[in-house]
Amino acid sequence: MAIHNQKINPEDDLGFGPQPVIKNQPLINKDGTPNVKRVGLPFFNTANNYHNLITMSWTKFWVLVVSGYLIINILFAFIYMLCGPGSLDGTSGNTTFHHFMDSLFFSAQTISTVGYGHISPRGMASNSIAALESMMGLLAFALATGLLYGRFSRPSAQIAFSKNILIAPYLEKSRGLMFRLANLRRNMLIDLDIEIMFSFNETVDGKTLRRFYPLKLERRKVSVLTLNWTVVHPLDENSPLVDMTLDDLEKSEAGFTILLRAFDDTFSQTVHARTSYQYDDVIWGAKFKPIFNRDADGGIILDLSKINDHELIEV
Repeated sequence: MAIHNQKINPEDDLGFGPQPVIKNQPLINKDGTPNVKRVGLPFFNTANNYHNLITMSWTKFWVLVVSGYLIINILFAFIYMLCGPGSLDGTSGNTTFHHFMDSLFFSAQTISTVGYGHISPRGMASNSIAALESMMGLLAFALATGLLYGRFSRPSAQIAFSKNILIAPYLEKSRGLMFRLANLRRNMLIDLDIEIMFSFNETVDGKTLRRFYPLKLERRKVSVLTLNWTVVHPLDENSPLVDMTLDDLEKSEAGFTILLRAFDDTFSQTVHARTSYQYDDVIWGAKFKPIFNRDADGGIILDLSKINDHELIEV
């Protein structure tokens, strides 16, 4: 494997330093998160609670919200039952199960401050518990509303990257390393700036180190992302990949980290997107198929489901 005309820049390490990649573990996951497991934190660590609630998937978020709502209501239903069958007026249940269900629905009405009036607390104990629950409900719903607003208002880039990175013909008699991307949203992204960091394992004096090289691109910036963007690194004499083969990439556990920055015109803020490709994501001798066509009126139709469509060719 030959890497020539390249100087090592200690700043080009993405914060991972010279640690080698083992078993083809990516430095950056496909979703842009760093592939680092953090241990040694206290079990009841509250430092990242807000960040986790804001950034977790919508599925996990709603499971957490609904589970918390059910658990709190079930807990208060048992507390009302411990106060005795006469602690709630208006209940019609004769069995323990029906009494529990009456207590559960009364708890749901109290925590949301709905209070239909059919069931009401009686006695100091049940009234005190209902007052406490209603206060907790106000605080909990205010917190949930703030989290919802934070999740919706958080600026982020929704970029679709091609699944593979290709070695394809470039210009007349050259080759290029290329992938493509597109905006999944209808908003306007302007002043896009992209960077590809090529990394691989190298043995120096019997020690395996991770090397990082920024790749020179055909075009690093675009003014507006309206269609798709095929990002190309020319495999010329200045490229560290010019003499490498697919076997070289595999032996060195090579990878490509993609860093994208853009200005979101809707939020008037800079947004970021990240992804990565490993050596087994590289397809040697292929080119992308067109991703857009025209309708009957001549308008452009962008089909995002074809972002990774390609065909094999000779290079």
